Amino acid sequence: MTDPLLAAAKDLAPTFASRAAHWDRSRSYCWSNITDLVDAGLMGMSIPKAYGGQGASFLDVAMVVEEIAKACTLTARVVVEANMGGISAVMAYGTEEQKAFCAPIVLAGDKPAICITEPEAGSAATQMQTTAQKRGKTYVLNGRKHWITGGGVSKLHLIFAQVLAEDGTPQGIGGFIVHVDHAAPPKGFTVVRREHTMGLCGMPEAELAFDDLEIDAKWLLTPPSGLKRGFADLMTAYNSQRVGAGTIALGVAAGALEHAKRYLLERQQFGRPLAEFQGLQWMVADMDTQVHAARLMLHDAARCDGTFPDMIKAARAKLFASEMGIKVVNDALQMFGARGYGDQEPLERMYRDVRMFTIGGGTAQILRTQIAGAALGIKVPQTRDGYGTPSQQIAAE
Repeated sequence: MTDPLLAAAKDLAPTFASRAAHWDRSRSYCWSNITDLVDAGLMGMSIPKAYGGQGASFLDVAMVVEEIAKACTLTARVVVEANMGGISAVMAYGTEEQKAFCAPIVLAGDKPAICITEPEAGSAATQMQTTAQKRGKTYVLNGRKHWITGGGVSKLHLIFAQVLAEDGTPQGIGGFIVHVDHAAPPKGFTVVRREHTMGLCGMPEAELAFDDLEIDAKWLLTPPSGLKRGFADLMTAYNSQRVGAGTIALGVAAGALEHAKRYLLERQQFGRPLAEFQGLQWMVADMDTQVHAARLMLHDAARCDGTFPDMIKAARAKLFASEMGIKVVNDALQMFGARGYGDQEPLERMYRDVRMFTIGGGTAQILRTQIAGAALGIKVPQTRDGYGTPSQQIAAE
C-alpha cells in the first residue's frame, strides 16, 4: 500500500512546492492542490475500502504527509485532516449511515473541521460552553467555537457540545456531524470571522457561531461507551491527528535540511564551499540526527496495535517533532544568512509555518503535563474533572 501512495506524493511535491508561496502571500486556500490530491487518491486514503477509500494505515499516511510537508505545509495539513482525526472517529464509531455519508465527501476533497476549541475553553476542552439540547428528534446547538481550522471552507464539521436532555439534564459531551454548504449555510450557522495568522496563511482559522442550529439526532456520533464516556473515546481519535501534526513538523524540518545542504554545497565564501566549514558541518549533523529521531518516534506511534495510536507515544512524538521542527528550520535559515530571512528562499515561510505545531494539536506544555502524568502514574491537577484520564480529556487548540 505504501509504495504507490508515497510515489504519488513524491510526484506531486514539486508542483506543490511551486505553488506554496502563492497560497501564503494571497492567504488563499489550496484548491488546485486538493484537486491533485483527489486525483492521486490521497484524500481519504485511510478510509476503508468498503466505503471507497484505500484502507491505508496511519503509517502509510504519515509517510505521505512527510513528503508533502517538505514542499507545502498547507497542503500537508489538508492531507492530515482528510485522513486522521475527525474522519477516523467517524469511521471507528459512526453508524453505517454516518460513514456512508461522510466518506464520499472527504474522498471528493473535503477537509473535515473539528470544532472543539472555544473562546474560553482551549486546552481545558471539557469546560466548553456550547450546548446541544434534545428537542424531539433533533438537537438544538447554541454556542461559539474559535480557532476552527478550515472554518469557512470545510463542508463536514464535527462539533463537540455539552449534550442536554429535553429537561436540561447534562448527558455528557458528544460530537455532532454537520454538513455545511457555505453558499447556503444552514439556519443558525455563522462564520463570524477569520483570524490573521503568522503562518499557514492559506488555511482559514475561524470563529463559528451556532444560534439555535437544529441537527437531526441521527447525526450524533456516539461511541459504544455512550455519552458519559463518549468524549474520552472520541478524543482517542485525536491521537492519530497528533501523529499527523508532528509529521508535518518533521516534513518541514526535513525539507529545510535539504535546502540547507544544497546551499552549503553551492555557496562559496573565503574561496571554498560553506560545506567545508566544520562549524556548519556540525550543525548539519545535529539537524540530521534530530530529524531522524523524530521520524523514528512518529513511525513508532503510527504503528498502532489498536484502532488509534497510543496516547503517550503520540504525545511524546508530537512534542519532540514540533520543537525539533522549529530548531531545525531556524538553523537552516541561519545558514542562509540574510538570504534566508528574505523571500528569495522558502525558509522564512517554513519558519512561520512550523511555529504553529507547538501550539495547535495540543500545546507543548499540555503534552508535557500529559507525559509526566503517565510517567508518574498520577492524575495531574489540571485535569481532575471527572472525564477520564488526562490524555483522554485534552483537546487541541
